[in-house]
Amino acid sequence: MTQDKQLIACQQCDALYDKPELRQGQSAKCRRCGSTMVEHKVDSIERSFNWSLAGILLLVPAILLPIMGVTLAGQYHHASLLDCILALIDRGFFMIATLVFLFAIAVPIVRLLGAFYITYSFKFNKLKPSLLHFFRAFHHLEHWAMLNVFMLAIVVSMYKLLDDTELSLNMGLLALILWLISSTMAASALDQDYIWQKLEDEFVD
Repeated sequence: MTQDKQLIACQQCDALYDKPELRQGQSAKCRRCGSTMVEHKVDSIERSFNWSLAGILLLVPAILLPIMGVTLAGQYHHASLLDCILALIDRGFFMIATLVFLFAIAVPIVRLLGAFYITYSFKFNKLKPSLLHFFRAFHHLEHWAMLNVFMLAIVVSMYKLLDDTELSLNMGLLALILWLISSTMAASALDQDYIWQKLEDEFVD
């Protein structure tokens, strides 16, 4: 009895194809709409490991260092990412503070630590059956990390403050930008198809 072929579907137009065998650096594009369906990324584990490690090192300065300073009527004030959340709580906006904490801090941190743990396990050959369930949860969190939306809100706020105040940018903003870049690159470099296949071959009967 022949083994059933694996099929992949184009996420843009739902066309079905036999899953191709790809070498590193190769990708498969949909013949109908031209979108990339699957890609075997070069040095995926190594690159994602390095980016996630860089992001972890940036966590504390990105959260605790002042993002910007504002001088208004001779008074200087500055705020970090954590200060922004505490200010929302102080003004009674508990729901907004909770949402900002979850989607701008908690979920991005979990995703970053998750990418580090996954790539560490592959890099040093420490694969466990529980990693399959962990990676499934990691995958489901993909669309809930919204640090980029928070960064956009900061840019809009800075633009609105320019006319009425003297604005200064602090090291926290640089750390936050670098954290966003590191987190994005760690997720982008991760070859999820390779990881799924490897874990399924290892632990799924």
